Amino acid sequence: MELDEMRVEINKIDSQLAELMAKRMKTVESIAKFKAQKNIPIYDPQREREKLASLAEQVGGELASVTDTMFSVIFDLSRSAQNKIISGESPIGNQIRKALAETEKQFPVRPLIACQGVEGSYSQLACTKIFPAGNIMYFNTFDSVFSAVEKGLCQYGILPLENSTAGSVNRIYDLMMEHDCYIVRSSRVKVDHCLLVNKGTKLKDIREIYSHEQAIAQCQDFLQSLKNVKIIPCENTAAASKSVQESGRNDIAALSSLYCAQLYGLECLIDSVQDKGSNFTRFICISKKLEIYPGANRTSLMAVLPNRRGSLYRVLSRFNTLGINLIKLESRPLVNSDFDFMFYFDLDTSVYSDEFLRVFTDLEGAVTRLKYLGSYTELV
Repeated sequence: MELDEMRVEINKIDSQLAELMAKRMKTVESIAKFKAQKNIPIYDPQREREKLASLAEQVGGELASVTDTMFSVIFDLSRSAQNKIISGESPIGNQIRKALAETEKQFPVRPLIACQGVEGSYSQLACTKIFPAGNIMYFNTFDSVFSAVEKGLCQYGILPLENSTAGSVNRIYDLMMEHDCYIVRSSRVKVDHCLLVNKGTKLKDIREIYSHEQAIAQCQDFLQSLKNVKIIPCENTAAASKSVQESGRNDIAALSSLYCAQLYGLECLIDSVQDKGSNFTRFICISKKLEIYPGANRTSLMAVLPNRRGSLYRVLSRFNTLGINLIKLESRPLVNSDFDFMFYFDLDTSVYSDEFLRVFTDLEGAVTRLKYLGSYTELV
């Protein structure tokens, strides 16, 4: 048999599969209505296990794993269809439609913004990029920034989410789970760490270097090249500069920005001491109220998945099926759990597409917990 002939045969089989799939999904609709009338749960794990075992026995051999994979996806699609019929429009979908209708078309110009640290921090630089004319209120901790926004003390908050060299700021992910805030914008800031000292200080004189733990992680190669120098983490790179300036000492230094050298009257002994020349930190802007501004093309979600085989794969397959580009996936262990995990997703998709709203209907029937973190534009 020639290739063309074999492809004709495959086309016939695929056509039959498509017709059978349409027939199956039609039957699923009837099952959903029946379950709704009788108040029967959508998910029936015993029924699914029995079906997979029966189908595996029917095909036998290596094809058993193929039917396992294929019918697991079909079961997920069937459950999602049932969930849509029984539960109606996704609550998150309704929330997004409402925000799209009610959010002002112009991004705020002069709001009050919460930042962690002191004047000169990288959070402040990110804040100035997002809100050139905003008013800034400083807080000591990330937790305090979340609380200030959640309690309405500040309209927005600026927080570092991840760095291209040192990775994620895990505390922010944990706080996003704990607080009811939304991401309304993000921004990438180029980070160049400099070794700042009081005037007259020589490199050979330095015995202590102060900075934030993220900056320390980004400058490991440089720090390991120094001998007999104690590295001391502190709450903020700008706070480190301020401490060095206020101490007046000539045996300590700070890892901080060139801007802080100017701000606190320090001398830049060595510039760009980070491990990677292309070193960026991504900051998010959070709000208590869900706001979705025109042009939003990135969406962030958190989900807790059932602790069973293939759960993550089936979530990812939904994104693929709906043509949604996944640009970030990260997991974090859940606090007070036996190594259950929360997954963080960043999606690259327009908020105006039908596929985007459909993803919430699909996911709400497939995950243990789903938290929508917002749709926004990233400034680069």
